[in-house]
Amino acid sequence: MKRKKWLLFMLALALWFSDTGKINAIDKVKRTPIEKFVFEIGYKSVEEALDDCEAHFNKNIALPYKLPPIEFTHYFGRCTNDLGINNSFEVEYINENSTNPKKYMIRLRPREHGIEFRKEHIQQTYNLNKGKALYVTKPVNGFNLLVFERDGWQYTLSIDKDVSEQVSPEVLLEIANSFR
Repeated sequence: MKRKKWLLFMLALALWFSDTGKINAIDKVKRTPIEKFVFEIGYKSVEEALDDCEAHFNKNIALPYKLPPIEFTHYFGRCTNDLGINNSFEVEYINENSTNPKKYMIRLRPREHGIEFRKEHIQQTYNLNKGKALYVTKPVNGFNLLVFERDGWQYTLSIDKDVSEQVSPEVLLEIANSFR
């Protein structure tokens, strides 16, 4: 009988140590910083990307002052200037502590290369301080968009649908109206 208790004790002890070892090994694994991946695909500081795009387009770019009421740990910018219709400036706001790190993005295109939306994709049209905005939810998986034009640019504010309770169309409208 003592032998069975001793074996059970040793088995329990072995299992405990093996589970503890796994937990400690997982805790010691270092995560690769999100900025490493983001810089590899062409993002840089917002200021650098903004300077690049203003020089490329030979035009000033204004950004809204407000942000959505959600937490961000990083923000990055990218100027895409492939000399075609895909030229754009974008800013991504990310929370790396979230299960889905991309939460909010601003993309600007020259008005003449703006994206046209079919009527059935537009959920609602809103009035802004300057012009109109389209709220689009259907053609883009996972994101809601507020699209408007200002100073020769088409702006697209996109927010993950999983935070749409916190960032309603009205919040996006406040952001769209927050220019100087």
